[in-house]
Amino acid sequence: MKIYVGNLNFRSSEEDIKALFAPYGAVEDVTLITDKETGRPRGFGFVVMTEDDAGRRAIDELNGKDCDGRALTVNEARPREPRREQSGW
Repeated sequence: MKIYVGNLNFRSSEEDIKALFAPYGAVEDVTLITDKETGRPRGFGFVVMTEDDAGRRAIDELNGKDCDGRALTVNEARPREPRREQSGW
């Protein structure tokens, strides 16, 4: 199960997020999204858990939980929507 994690502290590392989710089940992968131009964290990422039941427990327990002074947003990741074409003014 792929899980979206938002409102992360910008100092959070992939290891920190893996440790946060590990009590709920096996974590297969953690990816924190960074700005392409600056390399700075964007405050969100994705966690892949090997079992759906573990993922649902993690979502239920961690959504809204305080982590480093910020209330996390945790839910099942949705497929990425295609980008709209920019108008050329």
